Amino acid sequence: MKTFFSALALTLAGSAAFAAGHAAAPSVTAADQPVDSGVVSAEMVVASENGWIVVHRTDATMKPGPVVGYAPLRMGKNVDVAALLTEEVQPGDMLMLMVHAEVGGTKTGGFEYTLGAVEDGPISVDGQLVMATITAQ
Repeated sequence: MKTFFSALALTLAGSAAFAAGHAAAPSVTAADQPVDSGVVSAEMVVASENGWIVVHRTDATMKPGPVVGYAPLRMGKNVDVAALLTEEVQPGDMLMLMVHAEVGGTKTGGFEYTLGAVEDGPISVDGQLVMATITAQ
């Protein structure tokens, strides 16, 4: 019986290590959507740490512009993430939904980022920002 429990413990430990080493890569999945409700949603956001989904204005240059909304994220998979818009967004406006970290600020749980700041700044994987771009309907 002792051998059985030892084998079970090794199997569970190995499974946990495998899962930790093969966690889903950070990503944002979102589609064009109406914004007349004052909310922008992402179908799924995978975050490597607690942080934020941040809605930036953007345009054809694909550079992140001013922040127009945000919502908290938990580490791991987040489904149906809704960010309240803090400014009016018109149909046709391009929006960039970007994953930001919860680091470098002065308070945990309070979004502190402003364009170009390091507090609660964007994360990148292999030098690429983790984001999706949509068009408001």
